[in-house]
Amino acid sequence: MSGQHAERDLDITNCSRGLWLVKIPKYMKDKWSDCPGTDVGRLKIHKVPGKLPTVTFTPGEQILKDSTMPREHKFILHSVKEMTLGVFSQTVPSGNTDSVVPETEKLYMEGQVIQKFECQPVVDNFYLNQKRAAVMKAAKPHRKAEFIDRPVQVFKPVARHRYNVEIEERKKSEGKKARDDKDKVMEMLYAAFEKHQYYNIKDLQKLTRQPITYLKEILKEVCDYNVKNPHKNMWELKPEYRHYKSDEMAVEDPGSD
Repeated sequence: MSGQHAERDLDITNCSRGLWLVKIPKYMKDKWSDCPGTDVGRLKIHKVPGKLPTVTFTPGEQILKDSTMPREHKFILHSVKEMTLGVFSQTVPSGNTDSVVPETEKLYMEGQVIQKFECQPVVDNFYLNQKRAAVMKAAKPHRKAEFIDRPVQVFKPVARHRYNVEIEERKKSEGKKARDDKDKVMEMLYAAFEKHQYYNIKDLQKLTRQPITYLKEILKEVCDYNVKNPHKNMWELKPEYRHYKSDEMAVEDPGSD
């Protein structure tokens, strides 16, 4: 980095430090976020001669309090031989809310990843009971039928429900899509294509307010349907109907001299 931005130079004091990269379950991350500054648990590394060490994790008492989190977890080792991974951090002065990287930012390399693990719960009786309870809770219906010994007097039948009224009003505002005269529809299409060269069928239907089957019949007479990019699935006027094409070409073709 240049001397002008010397404060952003990378600090590699700890670059040779070996670090573990561990992927943890979402419920564990959420619980840790709810208990900042708390002892999250203990790691146990069991070394066996001639074999890879086994790593287990036990959440702390404060984390397990009033929680359905599994009591035991295991670390599954993943190879990092073909990867070069590093951990970086930065410090930004407090009170700086600008989106631009500040001049006084400090960058650090915290170390290299030498082991990569995935934290998974141990499938024991506690874990199975918790999963069974979660499945039963999810399968429990939110509503249930009950017997009543007398009619409910507060209920009054509604002739026109709100949902049906909204549909009727929307149909009334949109109007009935009746077939207009073919010449009138073609005039609307020509007026539309004078503004834009390409349209999809939905936009043309909104502009003309015609049934889509009837509209397609007219489009096939005066328009071409594009099946290739960059205007795939869009309609444009056939060359013989492009009355404005010559004017556009006179402007767009700079090599006509």
